[in-house]
Amino acid sequence: MVSVGLIAAIVLLTTLTLGVVAGYVDARRAAATADAAALAAADAATGAISGLPCEVADRMAQRNGARLVSCAVDTAAVSTVTVVVPGRIPGLDAEATARAGPPGSP
Repeated sequence: MVSVGLIAAIVLLTTLTLGVVAGYVDARRAAATADAAALAAADAATGAISGLPCEVADRMAQRNGARLVSCAVDTAAVSTVTVVVPGRIPGLDAEATARAGPPGSP
């Protein structure tokens, strides 16, 4: 009886730990994808690469398995993007926002 209880406790702790780790990995993946999309949009805004900034950011997000939620580029070529990455746990998607622009931009 004690061994069954101990095994059940170990299984419960393992499941909870895996859930927390999965959430952390999803959040880090969302942050990295947002960074990449913001950098791509800023590059497009400055003319370093061709294309419209928010379209380039959307393509970058899609390549990384995310969905672009918002994109804005100001007059100083500073881009701000928000992406959502589907979570490994259904219903727990990870969202991240990143900002990028030319060196010295505010």
